[in-house]
Amino acid sequence: MTTQEIFGYASAIVVGLVIGLAGGGGSILTVPIFVYVFGITPLLATTYSLFVVGTTSLVGSVNHLWKRRVDLRTTATFALPSFLSVYLSRRFLVPALPDPLVRFGDLTLGKNDAILFFFAFVMVMAARAMIRNQRPEQGEAPVQRSDDGQPRYVLLGLDGLAVGLLTGTIGAGGGFLIVPMLVLLAGLPMHRAVATSVLIIAVNSFVGLIGDLQHTRLDWNFLLPFTGLSIGGVFLGMYGARFVAPDQLKKGFGWFVLTVAASIVLKEIL
Repeated sequence: MTTQEIFGYASAIVVGLVIGLAGGGGSILTVPIFVYVFGITPLLATTYSLFVVGTTSLVGSVNHLWKRRVDLRTTATFALPSFLSVYLSRRFLVPALPDPLVRFGDLTLGKNDAILFFFAFVMVMAARAMIRNQRPEQGEAPVQRSDDGQPRYVLLGLDGLAVGLLTGTIGAGGGFLIVPMLVLLAGLPMHRAVATSVLIIAVNSFVGLIGDLQHTRLDWNFLLPFTGLSIGGVFLGMYGARFVAPDQLKKGFGWFVLTVAASIVLKEIL
């Protein structure tokens, strides 16, 4: 095993550690690790990311389900459209994208490059949310409800469609989008929104993976050890979360994600 591969597997622990500490965010590190450390193509890296994200998030969601923090009605409202969107995007949309994706004179943009640029854009948006701590606490922003006082389930379902498309395209969970919507549209307290989001991310990822298995073969000899190390990191993170201030952690991780996103763009341009 080379030094670079050892570093890559050690990074798997970091991915799980971040998820365990911050309740999300580690998923946006998996694709860069697969592409730049292990040399996996971006499209296949998104598939591998779905498996890692789904498995590690599922481990985290078991604890939330056991403690009854998950709002199952809201989960169904958000998740069912999201499941449909992520499956269709992985099964039909992503494979159907032309390569090169854009051709303008002498300028061409390949499908793999486009995925990385889009991924970098999503990383910037996630970093911005974490640095500015844009998780709306209860009472900070008005909960949007319909005229009869009920949560706005139609808007929640539409948001589920959008998040499913994001997950299906780049293989990231989209927790930085899901949590605010669960707070604002469904009126969930923050701790229940986070718990519900983790379950949605887990199932979303596995649904996307099912769409991929129709046309993609996975290297289980590589993927299972990587995922196992990530799960170990989750347990370390959940333990360490007792001693780390969540707000400072999110800001620090946000700056790290922003740095990684800038590195991806520079590497692809230069």
